[in-house]
Amino acid sequence: MRLAIEGLVAGYGETEVLHGIDLQLCAGESLCLVGPNGAGKSTVLNAVYGFADIHRGRILVEGRDITRLPPQGKLKEAGVAFVLQESSIFPDLSVEHNLRLGGYLMQSSAQAARATERILERHAALAARRHEPARTLSGGERRILEILRALMMDPLLLLVDEPSIGLEPRAIDSVFAMLGEFQREGKSILLVEQNVRQGLGFADRGCVLVSGRIQWVGSAVSLLHDRGVGRLFLGV
Repeated sequence: MRLAIEGLVAGYGETEVLHGIDLQLCAGESLCLVGPNGAGKSTVLNAVYGFADIHRGRILVEGRDITRLPPQGKLKEAGVAFVLQESSIFPDLSVEHNLRLGGYLMQSSAQAARATERILERHAALAARRHEPARTLSGGERRILEILRALMMDPLLLLVDEPSIGLEPRAIDSVFAMLGEFQREGKSILLVEQNVRQGLGFADRGCVLVSGRIQWVGSAVSLLHDRGVGRLFLGV
């Protein structure tokens, strides 16, 4: 099992947001968390990565308990990377330098340089603009750059918070196509997506959270076509 979340009770300070979450994610599988605003979807990602306070429960990656590892340890030791909802691009730095920042935990700058070349070789559009400031990129290109930077350390598990937010439809399609490419290569993806149809159309499985508790989990296709669940929990 790539990721196992067991009895997770978590939040921020004394405020409890998640009330006993159990989830599993296999290698090469994607799971989309959906639900109303304030349901705790982003808090699940934050708890896995170490940005939320865990009161009870365990988080395991490849069978290893990583519950108390700090975020840097999650990335370097456990192979967990996080693409935040908020933009994290440095606009005045070049595309290449933004990518290299994803390898800040590598042993040497030479290793980071090799990883940068490995990624740019697969993405000709960004490679052609490697020396340009990141501020010249479109919103979709910036989002792609953020995802590629998260892959610099070649993680096993990619956490993605609202990948489509603020993007036009064509850019959204490009972002999800790239996520699908990396999933086919064996990476696991746990994402939160505001666009329910887009997120469930991409993912293998879906999970509905309401008020910090799981109300439904199963195949994304069945959830997408379950009108009762959609009306009750998702407003679709």
